[in-house]
Amino acid sequence: MILLILIWGYAWIATKIALRYASALDVSVIRVGLGTLFLFVFLLWSRASPRPAHWKWLIVIGLLQTATFTITNVLALDRGEPGKTSILVFIMPFWVAALAWPILGERIRGWQWLAVAMAMTGLVLILQPWSLHVSLVGKALAVLCGMAWAISVVCAKYLHAREKVDVIGFTFWQMAIGTIPVIVTERLLDTTPIQWSPTFILCALFIGVGATGLGWAMWLYVLHRLPAGTTSLSSLGVPVVAGFSSWLQLGERPGPLELTGMLLIAAALALLSWLNIRQNRPSEPMMAQE
Repeated sequence: MILLILIWGYAWIATKIALRYASALDVSVIRVGLGTLFLFVFLLWSRASPRPAHWKWLIVIGLLQTATFTITNVLALDRGEPGKTSILVFIMPFWVAALAWPILGERIRGWQWLAVAMAMTGLVLILQPWSLHVSLVGKALAVLCGMAWAISVVCAKYLHAREKVDVIGFTFWQMAIGTIPVIVTERLLDTTPIQWSPTFILCALFIGVGATGLGWAMWLYVLHRLPAGTTSLSSLGVPVVAGFSSWLQLGERPGPLELTGMLLIAAALALLSWLNIRQNRPSEPMMAQE
């Protein structure tokens, strides 16, 4: 789990570096393409059923969890800094809580309200909608990315509560389906050639094979071997690693209000993780990153 958090956290830095050599759409295609290929090999190795099931949900979650999440994530990174972008995306558990209440009947209770209030306050401080000098495009894309991720998680929770799902096969097929619109979008809109270099190739392999493909396989592994609730710490650890790495390697220096907002969201995620561990609540398999 610690290694997984380090891989996912540093993937934000590797993606930002890769964007120096290729467009956001090219990086998106490489990320999901390599990840899908790795998961196909993992599917065969695990001897899970290669037959797709739950087609309606595969399409919905593939479009949200793979296509929308990946494109908005990389576009947000192209316009923003890794630490700030990752913390905005990782507000996702709070969007899940808001959506799960009316859809799944999972009410927000007790200390969860404090965590929600802290996260929303932090979100406002980072977005700073009152300031005309702050670019909102990258930040808005990061928030949209977290929302798409949250909707896909709620859809997955709804499906898993009603039907038996082969998580390995489902993960592969939703990613394969979601890869198609990413490739089509890149073919239609992208005109910038990739500047191939050793640095770009290493970053592409890290985010495609390491963070996306291997990351999913590791996530599915730890879900079955760690105590219920412990895996929720990933929602805190990943943006912390991303922010610290961005500060060390890329010199990211958020302003006072942005830093306060990031710390508030980190504290809210820590509180939510502690509540999940205390209540012994298992993590949803689809809460992994792409």
